[in-house]
Amino acid sequence: MDAETATVLPGAIGVIGGGRMGAGIAQVFAARGTAVCVVESDEAAVSAARDRIAAGLAKAAERGKLDETPAAVLERVNVVGDLGALPSGVDLVVEAVPERAELKVDVLTRAESVVSEGTILASNTSSLSIAELGAALRDPARFLGLHFFNPVPASSLVEVVTAPTTRESVVETGRGWVRALGKTDVVVRDSPGFATSRLGVLLGLEAIRMLEEGVADAEAIDNAMELGYRHPMGPLRSTDLVGLDVRLAIAEYLHATLGDRFAPPRLLRDKVAAGELGRKSGRGFYDWS
Repeated sequence: MDAETATVLPGAIGVIGGGRMGAGIAQVFAARGTAVCVVESDEAAVSAARDRIAAGLAKAAERGKLDETPAAVLERVNVVGDLGALPSGVDLVVEAVPERAELKVDVLTRAESVVSEGTILASNTSSLSIAELGAALRDPARFLGLHFFNPVPASSLVEVVTAPTTRESVVETGRGWVRALGKTDVVVRDSPGFATSRLGVLLGLEAIRMLEEGVADAEAIDNAMELGYRHPMGPLRSTDLVGLDVRLAIAEYLHATLGDRFAPPRLLRDKVAAGELGRKSGRGFYDWS
């Protein structure tokens, strides 16, 4: 399939994980007409995921970003509490579970046993090796990375990550779907941290070290990057948005694979240990309460 002409979205997809990222992915596909099945771990998580998607759609409607009512879009979203309930005929499955390789491998292999042979499998991982995740699959040729960015509805970028085993037609189909969502695709070869996490984490870690050393306060560091380099958001505010625990997990993986330049600062470890995870906990480098 040619990437320039592959602009038709899948008729149905599965999203494994209904947290902030999974809910955002479900929202953008459903808003473009795709039927979406979101898989969660239990009934409490099912309810939370449904509420999260509904809230995202309501916000999009307030901003004039929906062509239909939120209720009409939500009709295309089904949230289930068992991976076995995922329809076998979906065109795409995106896993969006927490950044732990063993968890991702588990849900991907279970999904592969449920869906048809023609279904494309994708990971929303921001740093883990696509080749290593795909090695557990029976058919790694249909597997690639589709790295969406937070918040998914507002972000214009999707990183398309290819492993040596990924079939070229799968890459082109994935790129076409990204474009049909109205987003821009950037194709990156499988490498720790890909392009965006590798650069973004490195900048974020240095900003944390500067804060730790008393070079400037958080707002000054962020303003310097926003006003001096026209970054839409400073590295510390961005870390709060992503989640300090998420950034720490990525930094630890990049430290192990790429070396000491990605060593997590003590301040980051201390804040995560104290439960200061950023916006989702109410406090990180800023007070979000």
